[in-house]
Amino acid sequence: MNEINWEDTALKLILHGGNARSEAFLALEAAKNKDYEKALIHLKNANEELKIAHEAQTKALQEEAQGIKSLPNLLMVHAHGHLMTAMSEKSLIEEMIELYKRLNHNEGQ
Repeated sequence: MNEINWEDTALKLILHGGNARSEAFLALEAAKNKDYEKALIHLKNANEELKIAHEAQTKALQEEAQGIKSLPNLLMVHAHGHLMTAMSEKSLIEEMIELYKRLNHNEGQ
């Protein structure tokens, strides 16, 4: 029976999760500078990176569900935590951008 390439999967989660996190923080920086169009572009980029990471994670989970050998792996646990943190931060940053929009809108009144 084959084994799942956990190292490859973990590195994809870390790489693309990190890219998503970076894009989310670039979006926040753009919003601070009232450039909401640029912020939206960065959030779209973050979503694309998260999609890639999620696809890698889903593939590994499906393989495991099909009976492909799997052992606990500290690198994978770390990668999963990295991805979940990136997803949480992106969600919070989206809320912060909405707050910036409201604050900036109210300043103009």
